[in-house]
Amino acid sequence: MVKKEPQIVTFGCRLNVYESEVMRGAARKAGLEDAIIFNTCAVTKEAERQARQAIRRARRENPEAKIIVTGCGAQIDPQKYAGMKEVDTVLGNDLKLKEEIWQGLFPSPSPADAGSPPSPLGERAFDAAGEAKILVNDIMAVKETAGHLLNGFEDRSRAFLQVQNGCDHRCTFCIIPYGRGNSRSVPMGVIADQVRELVAQGYKEVVFTGVDVTSYGPDLPGQPSLGQMIRRVLALVPDLPRLRLSSLDPVEIDDDMWRLIAEEDRFMPHLHLSVQAGDDLILKRMKRRHLRDDVIAVCEKARALRPDMAFGADIIAGFPTETEEMFAQTLDLVERCDLTYLHVFPYSERDGTPAARIPDKVPVPVRKERAGRLRALGARQVEKRLAGHHGRVFDVLVEKGSLGRAPDFSAVRVPDEFAVGSVVRMCVTGDDGASLLAKKIA
Repeated sequence: MVKKEPQIVTFGCRLNVYESEVMRGAARKAGLEDAIIFNTCAVTKEAERQARQAIRRARRENPEAKIIVTGCGAQIDPQKYAGMKEVDTVLGNDLKLKEEIWQGLFPSPSPADAGSPPSPLGERAFDAAGEAKILVNDIMAVKETAGHLLNGFEDRSRAFLQVQNGCDHRCTFCIIPYGRGNSRSVPMGVIADQVRELVAQGYKEVVFTGVDVTSYGPDLPGQPSLGQMIRRVLALVPDLPRLRLSSLDPVEIDDDMWRLIAEEDRFMPHLHLSVQAGDDLILKRMKRRHLRDDVIAVCEKARALRPDMAFGADIIAGFPTETEEMFAQTLDLVERCDLTYLHVFPYSERDGTPAARIPDKVPVPVRKERAGRLRALGARQVEKRLAGHHGRVFDVLVEKGSLGRAPDFSAVRVPDEFAVGSVVRMCVTGDDGASLLAKKIA
């Protein structure tokens, strides 16, 4: 008989993907095989709407399951999810990673416990059955980012590894610091141990991820920079073939990171930049730390050091006060910097953020229309990059679904005969507009 596994439904960022795997292992050890865990996102209202919709559907289809809601949405507004009749427990963002919490997640307290003071673990309430309904800490009081060794991911192609959590900055549109807390870093030795373990499990590629990874290090002894940490880890784990990073702030790339880009072949030629907009006034109103020229300078320097470098970018369309001329600056920046892999979001008001109080709102249909234009431009940028790869040879990391990734993150169609997680040397024969077509080199 095959043992039943807890179900994980993940919304949002790569950090959530990593944390979902931590929770999967903890829930399995706790014997919660019938649990359905929703790891929510709070970046947009749409992400929260999709989560609530999925929770209701899960309850209809699984009337006996324990439904646990966690993630940024649950951390920021636990009462919203606790008020859903479908939900059994709401779990805070830091507590979701503690194995001991999962072991005691569904206690059977005596009736007298229902009127007792809140647990020192955080906000705790009991439902009619006497089970814990809300378990949420003050995220701003959390200081540590514990390392969580994983026994593997379901998709064996690449592993995500949390090296940092939280954010000390307060961009006017962003609610995430209130779901993640202040910036905190994982010690270099712990990261190296985790990478070594993942390599031993057979992973060929690891992605270092966090909320604001370029803020890595100031809270650690010696205050190592992100670049210093990566160089040290690569030296300690020489058998790791490929390393990537999640989103970077354009103005926080340190000297060691530049050396890494220039000299380390195992560091993949793909940087995903938190750009957000291409107009200086909008960037200032977002309270970003960079301006348009900073993005241009970073892209030019990176390509001078590594000519094959590809760039992705997070971009918001329709931020309050954005005119058509300002939006044109963003379109122009995409082309000028040759940004390829775009993550585009129509601006979404988040209660509690300064941007939500700006009166000069861009109409929602205009936001969506501008986002559509950005995505269309992004598709053209992908087509252009793929066309430039014809005849080139790449080491391709095989993913599931007959898909692989070149070092610059270009998608590659691969035959089913190759094992997921393997790296295959292939020659590009063409493309289909979205992926490269390639054949193995004998």
